[in-house]
Amino acid sequence: MKYLALWCAALSAFAVAQAHAEGVSAGDSVTLYGLVDAGVSYVSNEGGSKNLKFDDGIFTPNLLGFKGTEDLGGGLHAVFNLVDQFTLGTGSILSGEGIFGRNAYVGLVSDQYGSVTLGNQYDFMTDSLFFGHDDAAMEVGGLYNFRAGPFSKIAIPGNPPFAQQFDWDRMAGATVDSSIKYQSPSIGGFRFGALYGFGGIPGSLGSGNSVSLGANYDNGPFGMGAAYTEVKYLSSGEPEVGIRNWGVGAHYRFDNITTTALVTTVRNTFNGGAIAEGEVGGGWLFQPDWQIGADYMYMKGDAYLNNNHAHQVTAILDHILSKRTVVYAEAVYQRTNDGAQALINGVLDADGTSSGPSQFIGRVGVQTRF
Repeated sequence: MKYLALWCAALSAFAVAQAHAEGVSAGDSVTLYGLVDAGVSYVSNEGGSKNLKFDDGIFTPNLLGFKGTEDLGGGLHAVFNLVDQFTLGTGSILSGEGIFGRNAYVGLVSDQYGSVTLGNQYDFMTDSLFFGHDDAAMEVGGLYNFRAGPFSKIAIPGNPPFAQQFDWDRMAGATVDSSIKYQSPSIGGFRFGALYGFGGIPGSLGSGNSVSLGANYDNGPFGMGAAYTEVKYLSSGEPEVGIRNWGVGAHYRFDNITTTALVTTVRNTFNGGAIAEGEVGGGWLFQPDWQIGADYMYMKGDAYLNNNHAHQVTAILDHILSKRTVVYAEAVYQRTNDGAQALINGVLDADGTSSGPSQFIGRVGVQTRF
């Protein structure tokens, strides 16, 4: 890791030096940045047994990124962003992803007309709702506070085979590859955007494609967002599977208190499975360096999913050591209906599902950014 850090620093320094050598303006930049999170988690029932384990990328994902901007004049900028997600415990790239599997795009940004970017990038379930600050998971619980539950029959392609309900509303940062995305500037507090992911199937332009739309409104302490995404999955010799999501959310800030409310859904158009959830949450910065937060979530599946449902409560205490570093303790509890098996999001071992209707996680960790 020491050599990787030295290599990254050298590469970043070289890029900046090269840019200045070519005489670009002071508004141009190349930045190396990242997030690192690690801690110890206790799981009350993981495949029928208690488990105490090292776990990382929970409060925030572990990210290493390079981003840059070039001032083209007249309010126009060229931008790029390359982001890798890695596992801190082993130092390896996240399983199933390429080196820049989290984000990899290039584009143009206009101060007047908005941005157009092309590559592998977030859809608007993430952009409009999560980054719109309408999901309590941003400050309360992180990965453990996204959606999972007793809904494995929803069978979302691309998810781990043993957790096909993992992050079923795409709020934890799912991306769309081979996509083009437009995001408007703010107009009287309103913003809107659209994304199209190309399927690349000869003779069938609508196969394997993706569509996403989003809108936001922000006015001082109040904000709200809405999003829709449909992703079509193709596997060799298998029927096309379409996964549709939509959601709406809002937030309001009262001095040192922030409140959130969110509703999201998913539907598998192939098997008819559907889930809806509603949640409310809040955080209170009661001292300059101490913050508490809590969230309640209710999830409900349709008849195809045996009408399974789950309640989940999350609480967190943060101690802010600096502008970059936080230590925290959190607790998450999920309870399902009898006959169902609880699964808190982020318990991704092959046997991570509880053997019964409840699951509890307690965690202490540290997160820093650079």
